[in-house]
Amino acid sequence: MTAHRFFSWTPAAVVFDCDGTLMDTERHWVDARDMVLREYGCTPSAEFSEQARGLHYTECGRLMAEAADRPDLTKDMTDTLLDRFRELVAANPTTMPGAPELVHSAVQFAPLAVASNCPLEVVESCLGLAGLRECFRHIVVPDAAIRPKPHPDVYVTAARLCGVDPGDALAVEDSHCGVQAAAAAGMRVLGVGAQPGEKEQALADWWVDSLEEPTVQGWADARIPTQDTGQADAGASGAGAIDS
Repeated sequence: MTAHRFFSWTPAAVVFDCDGTLMDTERHWVDARDMVLREYGCTPSAEFSEQARGLHYTECGRLMAEAADRPDLTKDMTDTLLDRFRELVAANPTTMPGAPELVHSAVQFAPLAVASNCPLEVVESCLGLAGLRECFRHIVVPDAAIRPKPHPDVYVTAARLCGVDPGDALAVEDSHCGVQAAAAAGMRVLGVGAQPGEKEQALADWWVDSLEEPTVQGWADARIPTQDTGQADAGASGAGAIDS
């Protein structure tokens, strides 16, 4: 999709990643991983942080156990990682710049969902603390039948629950792992964050440094249907319906 076609396109649904896209929690995962590694006598490295970014927390636990040369401690390290992360999020729940504004605009023209590698209760808690939970009809996380990113399952499932074909939906993502998953699902991808490498750039349809960029909000606002006051009020009451 060319830039011109993207800017003139209105998605039938918008599916957001949570960590690092909606919520400023990626730093909490980094801190939690560092804390756990140090507790087990390992020195965290920048290379490990990049390798673990965006992965399901159970996969992070496995990587940490390998880094500590203690594969037998995989479950213990995974459980400790999740505990430390929850503590950090509870102490400082923060949204990413521009994320609430984009959500509140997008919910006026399309059903919204979240596709995350985090546990359901963590996503629910984060969005609730941020005052965004009611905007999302569905939250999809890995389970026995849904594989985590970079597999496309969470995005395919989110599109299906929203009642649209993945090719008609937009994914909003910040990590290579997530962009891979969304692109494999056949979705258009809005990437956000520091300018990526060639692989991510090739998979994303549009990449911005921040959702706070005026072009992002301008694009979203332009999709909102023009309504009279009575219709707008009725639409607002329905937009927050939850069916997750």
